[in-house]
Amino acid sequence: MSAPILQAEGLARHYLISQGMFNSPATVKALDGADFTMVQGKTLAVVGESGCGKSTLARLVTMIEEPTAGRLMIDGADVLEASAETKTELRRTVQIVFQDPYSSLNPRQKVGSILEEPLKINTSMSAPERREAAIAMMQKVGLRPEHYPRYPHMFSGGQRQRIAVARALMLNPRIVILDEPVSALDVSIQAQVLNLLADLQDEFDLAYLFISHDLSVVRHVADEIMVMYLGHPVEKGSRDEIFNNPRHPYTRALLSATPKADPLAPKERIKLVGELPSPMDPPSGCPFHPRCPSVGDKCASLWPEVETVSPGHETACHHWKNI
Repeated sequence: MSAPILQAEGLARHYLISQGMFNSPATVKALDGADFTMVQGKTLAVVGESGCGKSTLARLVTMIEEPTAGRLMIDGADVLEASAETKTELRRTVQIVFQDPYSSLNPRQKVGSILEEPLKINTSMSAPERREAAIAMMQKVGLRPEHYPRYPHMFSGGQRQRIAVARALMLNPRIVILDEPVSALDVSIQAQVLNLLADLQDEFDLAYLFISHDLSVVRHVADEIMVMYLGHPVEKGSRDEIFNNPRHPYTRALLSATPKADPLAPKERIKLVGELPSPMDPPSGCPFHPRCPSVGDKCASLWPEVETVSPGHETACHHWKNI
């Protein structure tokens, strides 16, 4: 396997939240201790409920925010210790495609201007060169040259997401963050966009960080999967290991809620009791223990260490061997 393009060690992001004039601020640990790597040409999927830290992770990797703790290495450079010039170069290495194609594009800009803007800001290309590059990228994502002078409102949702993908690729990045890239699209269009992303990954040797709550989509695109709960990674492994041999009860609950295409396939529905705890007041011990169907004596008081299930497959659970 090739060397990782990105390495994260103990990555954390904490926020201070005001609780009024007479109370001290509360600390919200939106992300608390994530370890993972990304490799060229491969897809790491990050899954979990809303509030688990997926979007916070995306903001750290795209360098929109800096981590509170931990280490983030991109292309061999430490983001926290990098100079301003190096960070500028690294930001070109990492691009993002947002969830909603309707709000991520400026409605007052024509498609050509949207695609040329990154080149105008970051390169010394002439206007004809920028136009040529924009049209070439439009064709790669399945849009025609005559779409160049049109406005975003003149396109369907799937076409707008293709424009967003094209914009993300204009600076030839090595890492692309896909933040729920198909969840706002019709099911009939989702497969088209996913197939396009796979083709572009092969062509440009891209590393994808695919953020999603839809495990049926993740099964289609992921090479590696990291399952998160309340800011903590609770299980990590290859796609086949996670789907065929889940060892954390939260992962098993997520998988049990995923529809299966085969009506005759055995179904195991695991219902989680209670609500997701507040990140301002997380439970003691294992953060999942108040909702866990396999809770034991140690769970409420002891933090579970990350243990190796098999090579490349890890989980943070006291009772994973009995699940």
